[in-house]
Amino acid sequence: MKRAALTGVKVLDLSRLVAGNMATLQLADFGADVIKVEQPKVGDPLRQWRKGNLDLWWREYGRNKRSLALNIKTQRGQELLLSLVGRADILVENFVPGKLEDLGLPHSRFLIENSRLVILSISAWGQDGPYRNRPGFGTLVEAMSGFASMLGFADRPPTLPPIPMADMITGIYGAFAALAALRHRDETGEGQVIDLSLLEAIYSVLGPVAAEYESTGRYPKRNGNRSPNSSPRNTYPTLDRKWIALSASTPKTAEKLFQLTGLGYLLGDERFATNEARVRNGDETDRIVADALGKFTLDELMRRFEQAGVAGAPVYEISDFVTDPHVKARGILAEFDDPELGTYRMHAPLPRMSATPGRIRTQGPRLGEHSAAILEESLGLTRQEILSLAKEGVIDQ
Repeated sequence: MKRAALTGVKVLDLSRLVAGNMATLQLADFGADVIKVEQPKVGDPLRQWRKGNLDLWWREYGRNKRSLALNIKTQRGQELLLSLVGRADILVENFVPGKLEDLGLPHSRFLIENSRLVILSISAWGQDGPYRNRPGFGTLVEAMSGFASMLGFADRPPTLPPIPMADMITGIYGAFAALAALRHRDETGEGQVIDLSLLEAIYSVLGPVAAEYESTGRYPKRNGNRSPNSSPRNTYPTLDRKWIALSASTPKTAEKLFQLTGLGYLLGDERFATNEARVRNGDETDRIVADALGKFTLDELMRRFEQAGVAGAPVYEISDFVTDPHVKARGILAEFDDPELGTYRMHAPLPRMSATPGRIRTQGPRLGEHSAAILEESLGLTRQEILSLAKEGVIDQ
């Protein structure tokens, strides 16, 4: 088996919920030794995202990590944490700014213990600014960034995504930032603190909205599935009551689509002849395209599109996605044999790397599953010392 790209990288993950777990998931999938430092008896709140009794969020996004249930509010717990910091490459935390200081664990103390340490500090609003002390979640930054105001239909309320999108984007940024800082550390010997906010991460993917507003006074409004940049772009019902998604992002794509569906005459109509005109006349463009597509079944459209080189895709539910032949051929879902739940599938490690691919080794661990092993291997504690820590409530095991 090929050596993982991040073999030997040691990560302490003090974060909770999604963004930090997404960041350390990337590192763990590619071989980093990620130690989840969790509060005894409680653990990461992601463990409580359950459907019935199934903690599948934790099992997927906590995978390939080890759990150390350590009470860092106690003096002994802090001593053990700092000993681990001295041996770590990366530390990830998402406390509200100021909370670690209140515990007596400011970033500066970590860097005194290990000047080569990379600290990834994730927060909703950032480490400075007037909102720094506010608690926050992805939902709130999705609202404040302008994203929710752009999402949905004009006659309906602003819409929030049904997934923790800001957290996920932030987590991917976080993994990149940690590795960039690690590269710098390896070149110079210098550790550093990465200040990463959910607000800035979600805003960064919205496009040049500030520049547009400052240049023209306009900004994106809720416009359903339509794009302010290209048309037609929407979901359309088919003859068999299914849905197809189209995005005519280039003039050639729109031309092929119109010729294929009997709408070639639109190319001679000034209201539809150019992309800019079609965007301006979006309602009428969508009405005409919907009428044309509604004469075909989904399978007929997909077959015709493929033959003509027109971009389109079915609007799937998850039940369709998991059985799709392309999803199966690509191995987008990886099977995992869980000793408790049996075999189930989760997303495969990303991105695909030819020389050092990621791998799923374990599902998210039970709380404190590796406490004894970590303290014994990393700090040389004896079994008796570990038992004493458990009796004192410093650790769970």
